[in-house]
Amino acid sequence: MDNKVFVGGGGADYGDRQGLTLKYANRHGLIAGATGTGKTVTLQILAEGFSAAGVPVFLSDVKGDLSGLAAAGSADFKLHESFTERAATIGFDDYGYAAFPVTFWDLFGQQGHPVRTTLAEMGPLLLSRLMDLSEAQEGILNIAFRVADEQGMPLLDLKDLQSLLVWVGENRQELSLRYGNVSPQSVGAIQRQLLVLENQGATDFFGEPALDLADTMTTDADGRGRINILAADQLMGSPRLYATFLLWLLSELFEELPEVGDPDKPKLVFFFDEAHLLFDDAPDALVEKVEQVARLIRSKGVGVYFITQNPDDVPEDILGQLGNRVQHALRAFTARDRRALKRAAETYRPNPRFDTADAIRDVGVGEAVTSMLEDKGVPGIVERTLIRPPSSKLGPIDDATRRTVMAASPVAGKYDTVLDRESAHEMLARRAAEAAQKAEQAEKAAEEQSMAEREFNAGRRYSGKRVGRSTSGGAGEGGLAGSIGAAIAGVVMKELKGTTGKRIVRGILGGLFKGR
Repeated sequence: MDNKVFVGGGGADYGDRQGLTLKYANRHGLIAGATGTGKTVTLQILAEGFSAAGVPVFLSDVKGDLSGLAAAGSADFKLHESFTERAATIGFDDYGYAAFPVTFWDLFGQQGHPVRTTLAEMGPLLLSRLMDLSEAQEGILNIAFRVADEQGMPLLDLKDLQSLLVWVGENRQELSLRYGNVSPQSVGAIQRQLLVLENQGATDFFGEPALDLADTMTTDADGRGRINILAADQLMGSPRLYATFLLWLLSELFEELPEVGDPDKPKLVFFFDEAHLLFDDAPDALVEKVEQVARLIRSKGVGVYFITQNPDDVPEDILGQLGNRVQHALRAFTARDRRALKRAAETYRPNPRFDTADAIRDVGVGEAVTSMLEDKGVPGIVERTLIRPPSSKLGPIDDATRRTVMAASPVAGKYDTVLDRESAHEMLARRAAEAAQKAEQAEKAAEEQSMAEREFNAGRRYSGKRVGRSTSGGAGEGGLAGSIGAAIAGVVMKELKGTTGKRIVRGILGGLFKGR
């Protein structure tokens, strides 16, 4: 199908062949359906189709099954029927087995190249969502980021933020005057949440070298778009980290990519598996941000496809922007399920040949109800569709094959070594060391000054009298002479105080003046 990604087709009970028009692939899409109805295979064949058309793809591998995109399929594999039989049924005449260019990524650096970003790139809003902070705690996190910007302290990894929060706590009185109340309880709560992130493995995620988005938007030597697969089976143990990372990636694409309008094909297609994790208990500000990104990133040439069990998992304002839809079976066992089924059916352009709600309930594994955008972006009439078989391997590859693919990757070795350059942690540690050194010097100077003052005061108290030496016994000649001298001096002083003494003084002074 020219300028289309072939999705599936016909047979006696089905409509025409269905394809996703590349020109409208950046109008976003939805893959929905109950567990075990074929969503993963649909994601796999769409990734193959985009790659073959020269469009890079980014997707998360929640169950480990999508790694098979890196290996060719086999005629020996059978599901309910052989893939060649399914291809013949739907008129897929040029069907064949092939591997696709794949780059493996992993936040933990185990099943793919390490993925990192900095705290500054993620920003306080997404971090608050990641740590489930209250409004007051989010406010303090914003203050910390503001202080880091004003003082030129890069926030790169978790220890940077931990050190900065300690500084914020120590200087909370001054900061409270400028930005509002900074309580030590809120600072402590944020520190505890950072500890939780550490325990979940976020230490490996925050740091440098940060992911260069250009590395996710490349083609191979044959012009096929590279399929970037994020290993998410371990990451799903921290669902909030998983959702926050993918939302960060969308936000970065939105910020960095230039406007391209409506290109002939997307620059990148992004698949968000387990999409309900993004919206569960999400604050209104975050949902509004997702809606904004979904609405505006189309003009950057990026298509976003949400994969979830039920369309109700996606907020209505965002669901209305998803023009290309593949709806696998929804079960209707309860009254709530039946209401959800009815709402899902109402979002499709009806087909007079069948009831949409009945079709969504009745389609089997490997079948779906589809609606793709047609000319001028108009939604196509809903059709029952047999999903085409994948050309790559269905299921995971082994570890040896994964290592071989990683070794041949164009980014092999680029992100392996952690870079720890000077940032907020080191700057604050240096400030603390300098402050301690200055305090020590000031204390030493004060001690020296105090000693000098004591010596000076002691010098002022010195009377100037000569002190005679005496033996330890006090009964020798020196001691006796001293006693007689003291007695004579007493008598002389007494006489001088009397009348005779005054006359003697006058006589002496008069004699002195007369001698002149």
